[in-house]
Amino acid sequence: MRVGTFVLAAQFPGQSQGEALYRAVRTAEVAEQAGLDSAWLAEHHFVPYGTCPSAVTLAALLLGRTRRLRVGTAVSVLPTVHPVALGEQAALLHVTSGGRFSLGVGRGGPWVDLEVFGAGLEAYESGFPESLDLLLRWLREPSVSASGERFAFREVPVVPRPAQALTDDPGPEVVVACTSPASVRLAAERGLPMLLGMHVGDEEKAEAVALWQDCARAGGRPEQEIRGAAHVSAGVCQIADRPADARETLLKAMPGWLRQGLDAHVTVDGRARRMRDPAAYTELLCGLHPVGPPELCADRLAASAERTGITRFALLVEGSGDLAATEENVRRLGAEVLPRLG
Repeated sequence: MRVGTFVLAAQFPGQSQGEALYRAVRTAEVAEQAGLDSAWLAEHHFVPYGTCPSAVTLAALLLGRTRRLRVGTAVSVLPTVHPVALGEQAALLHVTSGGRFSLGVGRGGPWVDLEVFGAGLEAYESGFPESLDLLLRWLREPSVSASGERFAFREVPVVPRPAQALTDDPGPEVVVACTSPASVRLAAERGLPMLLGMHVGDEEKAEAVALWQDCARAGGRPEQEIRGAAHVSAGVCQIADRPADARETLLKAMPGWLRQGLDAHVTVDGRARRMRDPAAYTELLCGLHPVGPPELCADRLAASAERTGITRFALLVEGSGDLAATEENVRRLGAEVLPRLG
C-alpha cells in the first residue's frame, strides 16, 4: 500500500495566497520526512479553492527539494494547455528527477479558464481525447507530427526523450482523473490508471475499477497490465486521539474554505451550476475517509483497499487550514498510521 498527500494549496478565509502556497510546499517536504510515498498537486485558476495555477511548475520545485518522494500532478488541466508543451515539461521532470514524476491529467471543467487561455468550450466538450493521444505519443515516440482537428504540425523530434528503449524506461507515468463512465472508458482503452476523487466513496470507486477492467479487456489490453493497474484514490485524512476532535477540526475550517473557494468558479458560457452545501460536504468527507484516531484511519484505508482494489492513496491533510497542524497531521500519518498498514 502506498500512501501520499493530496496538496491543494487551499486558501482558507483570512489567509494570504502566499501562506497557502508555503503550506503546500511544507506539506510535501514533511511528507518525505515522514516516510510517505508521494505528493499529488492540484491545479486551479482564478479561485482560492486552490492557489497553484501550474501543478507541473510546483512539481519541479518539490522534486528539487526532495530526494525520494514521488511527485505527481492531480491534475494538469489538459484542455487549457498545448499537449506538446506539457509533454516537454513532463519529459524534463522525468529525466532530471530520476523517474520520480507522475503526470496526472484531467478534462477540468467548463470554467472561464477556457476563455482566458483561448482554448474555447470545444476543448472541454470534445477535445480531450485528441489532446490526450497527442500527449501520449509525445511521451513515447522519438518524433511526432499531428493532423487533428485542434493540432496540426509537421514532424518534429522529441527532445528530451522521456522513453528510452535501450534502458527499458517507458517514460513518466500518466494518470487520468475520471469522474464519469466516459472518462473511465477513455483511460481504460489506453491502459492508463485512474485518479478517483475524494467526493465519492468506496462503492462508486469499486464500480469505476470494474468498468475500467471491462473496457480494458474489451480494448485488448494485456491481462497483466489490467491486473497491475495502479489506480489512485483521493481522500481526506485528519488524525486526532478522539474521533470527535478530528471531525471538529475539519468542520471548523473546511466549510469556510469550500464556501469561498467553490463559489468563486465562473462558467465560461454562463451555464447554471449548483454548489454543494459546504458543511454537509465536510460531513460526507469525514464519514468516507480516514478521520479520527490512528487505528481508525489505518482500518479505513485497509478496508478501502480491500473493497476497491486500489492501494495508492492521495490524502488531503491540510483540512485544518493551519500550517503547524498540517505538519503534525502529516507526521502522525507517517509515524502512527503507516506502521499499522504493514
